[in-house]
Amino acid sequence: MPDPVSILIVTILSALMSLAVLGSLLPAGIPGVRYWFGGNMLSILSFVLFALQRQGPPIITILGANGTLALTVLLMLQGCRRFIGQPPVVWAEYGALLLVLAGLWYWTYVDQDINARIVLVSAFHAYVYLSIAWLVRKTRPAERPYYAYRFLSIAAFIGGLGHTFRGLIYATGLARQTELLQSNQLNIVFLALGILALPCLSIGMVMLAHDRMARRLEQMANLDELTGILARRACLAQADAALRAAQRSGRPLSVAIIDIDHFKVINDTHGHAAGDKVLAHFSASVARSLRASDVFGRLGGEEFIIVFPETRRDEAAAALDRLRQELAKTPCLLKGGSVAYTFSVGVDECQHGETLASLMGRADAALYAAKRQGRDRVVAAWEVPPVPLPARHGAAVELNPSS
Repeated sequence: MPDPVSILIVTILSALMSLAVLGSLLPAGIPGVRYWFGGNMLSILSFVLFALQRQGPPIITILGANGTLALTVLLMLQGCRRFIGQPPVVWAEYGALLLVLAGLWYWTYVDQDINARIVLVSAFHAYVYLSIAWLVRKTRPAERPYYAYRFLSIAAFIGGLGHTFRGLIYATGLARQTELLQSNQLNIVFLALGILALPCLSIGMVMLAHDRMARRLEQMANLDELTGILARRACLAQADAALRAAQRSGRPLSVAIIDIDHFKVINDTHGHAAGDKVLAHFSASVARSLRASDVFGRLGGEEFIIVFPETRRDEAAAALDRLRQELAKTPCLLKGGSVAYTFSVGVDECQHGETLASLMGRADAALYAAKRQGRDRVVAAWEVPPVPLPARHGAAVELNPSS
């Protein structure tokens, strides 16, 4: 039968490895990691104090060890809350921790009862573990892989279940013991389950941190850094998916290509920093006016694309013209002044069986027509006379006034 102290030593080594990995993640600034790092540091201290059960005074080996371990799991829970964006601290939990310490003191110095201490500590740990399991399970983002979240929730649930059964068995008198590190089969099982649950939690939390880093990398690849909207590649991928869905369902879909008018003049007159603010102002204004189902992205420079699912060409043109008029009333504010600007739009509706490049080509040609007509306007492709010209987003297309 393994010695309880040997289990503690293995757990300390595991906690040291988790501490090293979490420490390497601290510079990334991932919410919750500092709580998990601090919790692992405290867990190492608590395990060392537990290993001194037969040598040190009770105030250190019982109150200090149990109090430190309880604070450890509480920090783990707070880190999970911080990770998902919730306020980490619930003050009632610190009140419960003080009650646990008071109970440990009473059943150590006033009425010595190790079984009562086991029940008290097990109840607190069961609450924290089950809270972690529930929190992680219910808050997993739908778009993220489930593995890391499921691993952590299952590990926390098993730990909480183990502490629950341990508390119930000792509360009902089905098991009794005279010291914490007593070498009997039941105590070894519960100690192993309770102690080894913490490294499993740490592994799950490291997995969550890595998933958050992967999410950041995906956002860097998919979002335009300046405007915060979809970058070209991600936007065209979503636009193509929306077009395919519209083709399958037979529902309408319209595409608009947008260009900010005289953007070079803005840069030359006010500076590139002002130009960047105009791009951000325009993107934010447009994004607020769109539906959740619409796809909005930056093609490059001052050129943008909007995909309107389940929208006819004239409906999209009317919505964009309203936006054009509203934006004309809200210039971009700069330090010490403002910049008024306008934009031009070309829009068209998809035809049966066509590609995204073909549809964008017609919308692009309509955009050039808007510029030829004086800019600051929305032009639908059916208003454009048939002129063969090269499409900048695909192969050359020939405009059809009936499109």
